[in-house]
Amino acid sequence: MVYELLGSNVQDTIDAHFPGRLPGKLAKTIAKQSLLGLDSLHQHGIGHGDLHTRNLAFTQPNADNLAEDKFLEMLGTPDVGLIQRADERSLDLEPGMPKYLVMPASNQLRSWNSSQSIKIIDFGESFLTTESPRTLHTPFPVRAPEVIFQDRIDYRVDLWGMGCMLFELFTGQPPFDSFLTTPKILVGQMRDMASDDLPRRWHEIWNGMDGDEDIVEPGPNLQEWLEEVYFGDTKEHDLTAEDIARLGQIIARLLRFEPNARVSAREVLDDAWFHE
Repeated sequence: MVYELLGSNVQDTIDAHFPGRLPGKLAKTIAKQSLLGLDSLHQHGIGHGDLHTRNLAFTQPNADNLAEDKFLEMLGTPDVGLIQRADERSLDLEPGMPKYLVMPASNQLRSWNSSQSIKIIDFGESFLTTESPRTLHTPFPVRAPEVIFQDRIDYRVDLWGMGCMLFELFTGQPPFDSFLTTPKILVGQMRDMASDDLPRRWHEIWNGMDGDEDIVEPGPNLQEWLEEVYFGDTKEHDLTAEDIARLGQIIARLLRFEPNARVSAREVLDDAWFHE
């Protein structure tokens, strides 16, 4: 897929322009646009398969009207590297082998302003909803449980991913730990925060996973963790306790072990909280 020139992804924008997390109003705007995009994909029979904040990119509304010389000036001089052998012997180029590589531009168009919208990018893991991929390579902390348990995969992995992404958009961090996390530890965290029980068909696999979940104390539930992360640090917060309670209710409808129990992107969009 070929897009128009886009700016930085949401995570890089947070790192560059905001102290740890997005303002609540902007987070809600990005969340609504993400849900609209995801609903459109699902209505067209497409599962994204790799939904997270680095796969949301801001548009560059002023780039379309730039003259070519101004565009190249802002983009910068390409960083070109020749293809060479590691042993410095002469290289015989085979058919299809490039003579050089070009580094991605660290362009100066990566500024940000409130008029920019977002687009869902990176469809390398996407699939038709009529198909069932064998596995997906979503980042481990936001990977849907059916992928971890090697169960049947369908488009509803995106709904679990959206639940994780909503948590991260508003708090600045994903709901589950990524540091030294094993599948067994991650599933233990999921059990603390999911709004339904681990399906019985997964219990045998869960019990056979390497590691000892007993060394990990039970953690907070979803609402407790959401409030602790949002209110429990020195970052500025512009959402109320009621906002965070409503957000927790929305995320809880997405973070369900059973894929068919998760609400659709359209149902989340229809929640009154997104229209206040």
